[in-house]
Amino acid sequence: MAPINSTKHYDYLVIGGGSGGVASARRAASYGKKVLIIESQYKKFGGTCVNVGCVPKKVMWYAGDLAHKKHHLKSYGLSSTEDEVKYGDFNWGLIKEKRDAYVERLNGIYERNLEGEGVEYLYGFAKFHNSNADVEVTLSADQKASFIANDDAKIYNKGDKIVFSADKVLIATGGRPIVPPSVEGSELGITSDGFFKLAKQPESVAVVGAGYIGVELAGIFASVGSKTHLVIRGDTVLRSFDDVIQNSITDYYSDKLGVNVVKQSGSVKKVEDIGNGKKKVYLGNGDVLEVDQLIWTVGRTSLLDIGLDQVGVEIDSKNHIIVDEYQQTANPKVFSLGDVIGKVELTPVAIAAGRKLSNRLFSGQDIYAQDKLDYSNVPSVIFSHPEAGSIGLSTQEAKEKYGESQIKVYNSKFNAMYYAMMDSDELKSPTIYRLVVAGPEEKVVGLHIVGDSSAEILQGFGVAIKMGATKQDFDNCVAIHPTSAEELVTLR
Repeated sequence: MAPINSTKHYDYLVIGGGSGGVASARRAASYGKKVLIIESQYKKFGGTCVNVGCVPKKVMWYAGDLAHKKHHLKSYGLSSTEDEVKYGDFNWGLIKEKRDAYVERLNGIYERNLEGEGVEYLYGFAKFHNSNADVEVTLSADQKASFIANDDAKIYNKGDKIVFSADKVLIATGGRPIVPPSVEGSELGITSDGFFKLAKQPESVAVVGAGYIGVELAGIFASVGSKTHLVIRGDTVLRSFDDVIQNSITDYYSDKLGVNVVKQSGSVKKVEDIGNGKKKVYLGNGDVLEVDQLIWTVGRTSLLDIGLDQVGVEIDSKNHIIVDEYQQTANPKVFSLGDVIGKVELTPVAIAAGRKLSNRLFSGQDIYAQDKLDYSNVPSVIFSHPEAGSIGLSTQEAKEKYGESQIKVYNSKFNAMYYAMMDSDELKSPTIYRLVVAGPEEKVVGLHIVGDSSAEILQGFGVAIKMGATKQDFDNCVAIHPTSAEELVTLR
């Protein structure tokens, strides 16, 4: 089918309807620019985070967190028994239905916000059409697109190809989870995307991968009663974080949460369907796991099959688009941000980068002429059980950057007051804090925390560290008592 050559020209065309692309599109429209955004991967807005990532994941984490609190009711006089959550207690189908409805509402909010700000949008696959950076869109569904034909009755059909031109183009296509192609039977497993499609809770599950996605999913499964194996290649999970987080979460998962953390697994060598919905997972160390479900959390890859060769956009050895500090690619008309550039793969980072990019490109205000995102000291959290959070350099990174003699580390480990009513240590979750400081002024260069409410605690401290706080600044802040967070301003 020959493409429909649209006469429609835009100031800004955004490829990718995730949070970063939407934020940049809306900000550009707020400056009166004509904007088109194309969404392909999910055929609804919000990207990975809203549809198959942080939003529905957090709903499931809340379920797991409540399951832990059910254990604690007796200690607070609210139950006569220590009610442990077992497989079959959790109504997985009910929560899935309510969770999916919530996500659908968010998708609708995204559409209404775009419409309210005059951003035009289409659902379809976008790719570069020529060296001028015109973009061809293959529609993924029948759609009303009266903004193209100036005809409210006009329906464009699924499969129609429409070419648009624009002054500036943003690539914010995100990524997808990897299924290892070299493993025999790997297709018998699912990814984190598939996790959110599960209509029924598996009685037993093997999660493969030591990163934050694997840790979070394993924590959810174990908390709601599934027999859970977490298959990792090394001795600890979360290897990209400070060792205090690695060791704390690994130990808690193994010793308290009931997760079978398979260390030094030798990776998965083969997966076999043995019938009745069961799978055998053969590991390199000789172990064999028999489970209902296998979930791959071994990494993600960028979605870049969009004709980058047409426009001279370069990618690196890790399949990420190469951009400068202003999000510009090798083509002066084409920009990129979000997971696809591989810097800090977090939704708020993409949103911040998208807004700053549009401020600089379209505001016409001198104040924004150098607007760009600083990718240093970005706080991040893991919704494990317990939660963990980190900002800045790990202890090892700080020593490598400043020299070991210039680094001082403050540590604290304790049980939060919440657990004082609990007689059994098995019910208690640890709180562990680490502050890494550098130089004679003891500038805070790293903060790493494990414990209840770590995500909420880290947000405020993240502001202080981003502003260049020192240990003395922490000490000068009067503690809020009784809280766990007060420990961070009383460290010795």
